[in-house]
Amino acid sequence: MSAPRPAAGILPAAIAVFRRELLAEWRTRVAVNSLFLFAFAVLVLVAYAVGPTRLSPEDRPTVNAVLLWIVLFFSAMTGLSRTFVHEEDAGTAAALRLSAPPSGVLLGKLLANVALLGAVTVFIVPLFVVLMGFEIMDPPLFVLLLLLGTFGLASASTFTAALVSKASAKGALFAVLAIPLLLPPLVGAVLATRVAATEADFSAGTDFVRLLVAYDGVVTTAAFLLFDAVWRE
Repeated sequence: MSAPRPAAGILPAAIAVFRRELLAEWRTRVAVNSLFLFAFAVLVLVAYAVGPTRLSPEDRPTVNAVLLWIVLFFSAMTGLSRTFVHEEDAGTAAALRLSAPPSGVLLGKLLANVALLGAVTVFIVPLFVVLMGFEIMDPPLFVLLLLLGTFGLASASTFTAALVSKASAKGALFAVLAIPLLLPPLVGAVLATRVAATEADFSAGTDFVRLLVAYDGVVTTAAFLLFDAVWRE
C-alpha cells in the first residue's frame, strides 16, 4: 500500500490520506464488513429479543434510546480501532510520517472514520426505527444528535486508535481507553434521544446539544494538539 505523496499543507495532505483510506477500505473491506455485520447482527438480535411489542409505551423511549446508542457505540469500537493499527501492521506508518504532516494524517483518518460510521448510521438507524417501532417526536433534534454523536464517537475512536497502535494488546487497550472517554457523551446522547422521542419542542434538547458540541470540540482539539507527539513517538 503506497503512502500519499508529500503535500504542501494540512488540507491537501488530509484529502490525500482520506482518499487513500477509502481506496484501501474498498480493496479489503475489513472495517466496512466488521461495522455493518456487527451492527446488523446486534440490531436483529435486539429486535428479536426486545421488539416493540414487549415494551410498555412508557418504557419505549428510554429503552430504545439506550439500545440505539449501544449499537452505534459497539459498531464504532469494532470497526474504527484499526485506523492506525493497520499502518503499523503493514509497515507503512514510517512512510506516512514522512509523506504528510501529523495534522493532515489525523484529519484524513478522522474524515474517513466519520464517513464510515456515518454510512453505518444511515443504514442502521432507519432499520432500528422500523423494527423497534421507535417514534420520534422531534426529527430535526434527532438528526442533529446523530450527527454530533457519531462525530464524537469517530473523533475519540480515531485518537484512541493512534494511542494504542504500537501496543502489543491493542484490542484490550483500545477498549480500556475508549470506554471511559466515550461514556459522558453517550449518556448525554441517550438522554437527548429520549427527549427527541418524547418532546416536540426543539428547545427541550438544547442543553444536550450544547453538551455534545462542547465534547466534540474539546476532544477534537485535544486530539490535534497531542497527536504530533503520539504520532512521532
